[in-house]
Amino acid sequence: MFGFLKRKQREIFSPADGQLIDITEVPDTVFSQKMVGDGVALKPVGDTFCAPIDGVISKIFPTNHAFSIKSDKDMEVMVHIGLETVALEGKGFERLAGEGDKVSVGDPIIKVDLNYIAEHAKDTITPIIVSEESDVKSIEKKLRIVKCGDLIMEVN
Repeated sequence: MFGFLKRKQREIFSPADGQLIDITEVPDTVFSQKMVGDGVALKPVGDTFCAPIDGVISKIFPTNHAFSIKSDKDMEVMVHIGLETVALEGKGFERLAGEGDKVSVGDPIIKVDLNYIAEHAKDTITPIIVSEESDVKSIEKKLRIVKCGDLIMEVN
């Protein structure tokens, strides 16, 4: 009867090729205990990380190891490439887009040297987090092998 009040489902797509795992399996308590938000993690096999949602790049860390995109639907998604990668001080990361850029799903944001990261960081596992500030009631996760642009989460 009041369908116009129903929350519209929002979709989040994979930022890279790889295997999705549950966020609770990430070997870093900040992510596994959902201290910064809920989501999934990706064991990447590709070297380019793309926009998981349409929106504006709200943050790219100076070391290029993580970025956030804010949608026009009260949702912000962060992609954190690898674990303890801030210590690499930007080595192995190349910025392809900038803060404030309007992006669509699949637009390239960061290119990486995955072998370098695997050798010099704790892990290449990449958390994909819906920030705590986002207007979220529930997240349906689709854990499987994915390609960049495949649907990975539906958010209500």
